[in-house]
Amino acid sequence: MKNMGGLFLHLIRWRIIQIVRQKSVMFWALAFPLILGTFFYISFGRGGMGEEMEPIQVAVVLEDEDALYTETFMDHLEQMDGDVLKVIRMEEEEAKEALHGDVITGIFYCREEAAAPALTVAGSGISQSILGSILDSYDKNAVLLTDIAREHPEKIQEAVDVMGQWQEMTEDVDVEGKTMDPNISYFFALIAYACLSGAFLGVQASIDGQADLSALGVRRCVTPVHKLQMILSDMIVLFLIHFCNVLILTGYLKFVLGIDLGGDAASIILVEWMGSMIGISLGILLGAVGRFPIGMRMGLSVLFTLLPGFLAGLMFGQMKDLIEHHCPLVNRVNPAAVLSDAFYCISVYSDEARLMRSVAILSVMSVGMIAAAYLAVRRVRYDSV
Repeated sequence: MKNMGGLFLHLIRWRIIQIVRQKSVMFWALAFPLILGTFFYISFGRGGMGEEMEPIQVAVVLEDEDALYTETFMDHLEQMDGDVLKVIRMEEEEAKEALHGDVITGIFYCREEAAAPALTVAGSGISQSILGSILDSYDKNAVLLTDIAREHPEKIQEAVDVMGQWQEMTEDVDVEGKTMDPNISYFFALIAYACLSGAFLGVQASIDGQADLSALGVRRCVTPVHKLQMILSDMIVLFLIHFCNVLILTGYLKFVLGIDLGGDAASIILVEWMGSMIGISLGILLGAVGRFPIGMRMGLSVLFTLLPGFLAGLMFGQMKDLIEHHCPLVNRVNPAAVLSDAFYCISVYSDEARLMRSVAILSVMSVGMIAAAYLAVRRVRYDSV
C-alpha cells in the first residue's frame, strides 16, 4: 500500500511537470486571460472603472438679480455646486465665448423679461442632458410650489422643506447598497472564459492518453500502472493546475488592476472551483470523442471557449441580457453564462438560492461531460502500439 501511495504521488509530480511544460496550452489557459484582462482595463480606463464624474462647468448670466425666480433658482444650483456642477457667474459676452471655446458646457440665463430661467448649450451629450434635466426639475418644482401657495398657502413651508431633501443625484447600486460598476460584467465574463479555458488542458491530457495521437500516449498505454491510477492522477493534476490559473487571474484583477469584484472570497472561490472543474471536463470530452487530428481538437477548444464567452458578454456586455429576453434557455445551458450569473449572485444580487442553482447546474454539466467522455473511450482498443 505504501508503494502504491508513493507511485501515485510520483505520477502526480511528473504529470504536473509534463503539463506545465506545454507552453502553447498554458498560454491559452493562463496567459491569454491575463492579457485580455489587461486590455479590458486599458480600454475602459480608470474613468470607466467607477471613478466619479467631473463636475459640469456651467455659467450663470444674471441679467436681472431682482427677478422673482432668481434667488430660488440660484439656491437650486448651489445645492449641486461642487458635486454635479461647477457654477460660474459671468457676463453674457464672456459666457458665449467660453461656451464656443468649450470651456463651459452651458449657460443659464435669468432674464428680466422672462418668467423662468433659460438654458443655452452648444452641443448634445450626457452633460448637456443633465443640465436640461436640472432646469426641467426646477421648472416643475416652481410650478408645484406655485400651485401649493395658491391652494394651500399654510403648507408652503412644509413643501419647501420636503423638496430641499432631494439633493442627491441617483447612483447605480446593488441590493446591499454597494456601487455597481457597469463594466464589471466584462470581467465576470472574463473569469468565466478563463474557467472554460481549462478545456485546453483537458484536451492535451486526453491526447497524452491515446496511443494513436501521441508518443506519450503509446508509452502510457503499455505501462504496467493501473489505468484508474493514471486517470485519477490526471484529473487531480489538471484540476489543481487550472484552479491555480483561475486564482492567479482573480488575484491579478483584484490586487494589481484594482477591479472590485465584490462578494465574499469563499463564495468566489467556490464558483471558481466549479468553473475550473467544468473547463477541465469540457476539454476531456473534446479530447475523447471522435477521431479528429490534434489540430482540429485544439480548434474545437478555441470554439467552445470563445463562443460561450461571447454569449456571456465577453465581447459585448449586453449580450447575455439580450439572450435572456429572447432565448433564456441558451443562458441555462451555456456554462460561461451560468458562471457569470453566479458571480452576479455573489457580488450584486446576494441571492444564495440562485447561486446554489448555478453551482448545481455546473455540477451536473461536469458529471455529464465526464460520463460522456468515459463512454467514448471505454471501448477503445489498439491492435498494436
